[in-house]
Amino acid sequence: MARCGCGGGQCNCLVVAGEGTTVDGSGSVANPYIVSAEPVTCDQVRPCFSAGDGAAYDAATGVISARPSTDTGNGLELGSDGGLMVPGGVDCDEARACFSAGDGAAYDVATGVISARASADAGNNLAIGGDGGLFVPTGAATVTAGCGLTGDGSGSAPLAVSTGTWPYPCDPASVGGVVVCDANGVLRSEPRGRVSFTSYSESRTYADLTVPSAADTVVDTFTTTATNPDPCRGALLLVEREVDAFFTLPAGAGASYGQDTDGVYYLRNTGSSTMTGAHTQTTKLYQHTLSLAPGATATVNLPVTMGRGSGGATYDRIQVFIRALLISL
Repeated sequence: MARCGCGGGQCNCLVVAGEGTTVDGSGSVANPYIVSAEPVTCDQVRPCFSAGDGAAYDAATGVISARPSTDTGNGLELGSDGGLMVPGGVDCDEARACFSAGDGAAYDVATGVISARASADAGNNLAIGGDGGLFVPTGAATVTAGCGLTGDGSGSAPLAVSTGTWPYPCDPASVGGVVVCDANGVLRSEPRGRVSFTSYSESRTYADLTVPSAADTVVDTFTTTATNPDPCRGALLLVEREVDAFFTLPAGAGASYGQDTDGVYYLRNTGSSTMTGAHTQTTKLYQHTLSLAPGATATVNLPVTMGRGSGGATYDRIQVFIRALLISL
């Protein structure tokens, strides 16, 4: 160490011990410097370590070990040789109790067998195939549509009623008909329309009664009935009434007849001899009832009137016809 001024068997360099080291000797040949490091103690090293997940660390002893979880069901443990061990041969009776069956599945707790569970509902086509897999026969999920239906029942072509196009300017929601299913599962439309007709006629004779002079005097009344045969709808009742009165008119005599307050016929003899059996048949049509209830009966009257009788005019016969037309739509 010449640069430290070594000579005469002694080095004049200054050597200082740092942290964790010691220096012995004087630096001479006979007593050289000896630099020694101090050993690190466990107490100094142990604070440098800690335990993370799955490990345990004892800072006092420095022992590092595996740390099994305390959660329920953990099968990891320490073997007799201190190593980690997962016991083999899990008890099936204990494991099977952890399972159960939900919708579409069957589970046998005794055997641990899990299988598909087909519904017992009528119409189910799901079955177990020859290879033990789930099986739906070809065509079981579809249908063949007949008249009035479309689609095959599949997801892309669901079964539906085949409908036409409404060709009218009105709203089908307010005026359209309905289709219903009867007790036997047959589709039925609204009741069919009905038209019915009744006719009544009668001829009455009289002993040459004098024709009244006052207008619109009721001399006789004829009556009949009309029944709506429709059990569902009201019926429009139209009535046609015919009257024919027979007069005897001496020369210069006159007479008239009518229905209700409507005089429809007048005849005067302008000749010089008596007219016998003078008559003319007249007709009137009117709406009797706008909507006769289903199954209801209406009474139809025909009051025959006479008037303007003069010159000894008489009548001896009245013939009537009453025709009723009932329309249910």
